[in-house]
Amino acid sequence: MKIAVFDSKQYDRQALTLANHDYGFALSFFEPRLNGDTVALAAGFEVVCPFVNDRLDAAVVASLAAGGTRLVALRCAGFNGVDVAACSRHGIRVVRVPAYSPHAVAEHAFALLLAVNRRIHKAYVRVREMDFSLDGLVGFDLHGKTFGVIGTGRIGEAAIGIARGFGMRVLAHDVAQDRLLANQLGFSYVDRATLLAESDVVSLHLPLLPATRHLIDAITLAQMKRGALLINTSRGGLIDTPALIEALKDGRLGGVGLDVYEMEEGVFFENLSEAGLQDDQLARLLTFPNVLITSHQGFLTREALDNIARTTLGNVQAFARGAVLDNAVHG
Repeated sequence: MKIAVFDSKQYDRQALTLANHDYGFALSFFEPRLNGDTVALAAGFEVVCPFVNDRLDAAVVASLAAGGTRLVALRCAGFNGVDVAACSRHGIRVVRVPAYSPHAVAEHAFALLLAVNRRIHKAYVRVREMDFSLDGLVGFDLHGKTFGVIGTGRIGEAAIGIARGFGMRVLAHDVAQDRLLANQLGFSYVDRATLLAESDVVSLHLPLLPATRHLIDAITLAQMKRGALLINTSRGGLIDTPALIEALKDGRLGGVGLDVYEMEEGVFFENLSEAGLQDDQLARLLTFPNVLITSHQGFLTREALDNIARTTLGNVQAFARGAVLDNAVHG
């Protein structure tokens, strides 16, 4: 089968090409994202393989169908950029990679947490400039503090395990509570208001859905413990950015670590060092000394890339054979 891989970077091409030795598909790599401006590139491809910031709206889906596409093989877990209902109407199946490496994302959440808490990003810059002073670098022990997890899926579970390893008390909130997991890992489910009020660290591990968009807004930020740290490695749209900026300006938050941003399309994964940043909100966030932002790299480990490639191509193989699509997305 012919597969058009969009928004492909060097690491995508390397991982997919290596995994494809076991499948033998015809892979074509396109650097642009798949959207209304680039959908013509997909003509004649039975399968398109988009990533998190590609936009497959109803018009794009109609063009894909007209060009012969029968499968959208996402190489990510989130599918909020795909009009699944439109795909269903046009007879296009949608599959995804529901779990590539929960540990990769959970570990990155803690990398952000540790860096923000101990001001590692500031210390690095200082030392590079031969400034070895310690003023403004005071953090707090994680041991004995309360770690609040919103979302206890695979990544949330991995994050809880790490937090327990640090000796932290863990509170969790999820619409679907896994009491067996809570007993195994030693954490407690509480309502969201309690979690926000008692947690020294709040870490988000949720999909972006209509019910979760701007879950963290002015109201919920006001409910957080003063001086708490907020970590988001899930989806940028979970946080209302203007509300977050206001909470940072009034000093309510002790620090913020973000691997995602709600307007990251066209910014993250790109080199804008020459063009400059046109997003005023992101530019404002970058001015706060207690904010650390990475460019959606939580998934970027060798193990995760290999899992993504193999699961993606395995999904295509299952489709080609007419097998049950275990990773199908249903509209």
